Amino acid sequence: MRAWLGRFVVGQPLGAAGALVVLALIVVGVFAPALAPHGPKDAAFAPYVAPGREFPMGTDQLGRDLLSRVIWGARLSLYVGVVSVLFGITLGSLWGAVTGYLGGASDAGSQRVVDCLMALPPIILALSLMAALGQSVNNVILSLVILLTPTAARTVRSVALGVAATPYIEAAQAAGASRTRIIFRYLIPNCMASYIVLVTTNISYAIVVEASLSFIGAGAPPDEPSWGGMLTAGIQALETAPWMVFFPGLAISLAVFGLNLLGDSIRDLTDPRLRGGLG
Repeated sequence: MRAWLGRFVVGQPLGAAGALVVLALIVVGVFAPALAPHGPKDAAFAPYVAPGREFPMGTDQLGRDLLSRVIWGARLSLYVGVVSVLFGITLGSLWGAVTGYLGGASDAGSQRVVDCLMALPPIILALSLMAALGQSVNNVILSLVILLTPTAARTVRSVALGVAATPYIEAAQAAGASRTRIIFRYLIPNCMASYIVLVTTNISYAIVVEASLSFIGAGAPPDEPSWGGMLTAGIQALETAPWMVFFPGLAISLAVFGLNLLGDSIRDLTDPRLRGGLG
């Protein structure tokens, strides 16, 4: 294990840096109750206090400790990103692999559904879904699942079509293996590399979409410690309290940067044809 980590750091230095950022994000999110000095909704202090010893990131317009809200925001972003991506990418991958292998009317019909969903701009589709479902964190997750599923289905279907044409799939068919056995025993395991890459690269996308929805008031409720919601409040008080924009924006940038670096390095490791990039 130590030798593998050493090779990873030497061979993928940017990926290792991204992994450290992601690890820090996970630690902050998981241990938010212990790390945050105050509750994320405790409006018990003076508003617009500049960053200092007592409040390292200052306070917001309601007198809430911004450091505590940024820490709890990491937990909310991780929750939304991981849950939505796992459900959306898993459903889409199964959809694409199964219909791609079966072919015929099922594949043609499913791809027309994918075309219809992908024809809409993602943010417009997300806004429409949130307008219909209402503001809540779980509704943000549901909207992201609907956004991510067709993209994963299209990507994994293309991989499944290539796997289905390989000799070992033909050998399994000649040996009399059922379609179910071929799909779950031979096809899907050989699509796992693409699945892992989709998961790692789309968590950052989900975090950005959640922050965007919260920024325009269509995502998490205003009292929730969402990084996007904090940016909205900061924009309204940009001249009075610029730190309200700087720290949540920095948190989003670091999280997305780390996740993208890690996702790029995982992509390179799982597909040797893509090696040699910046990862």
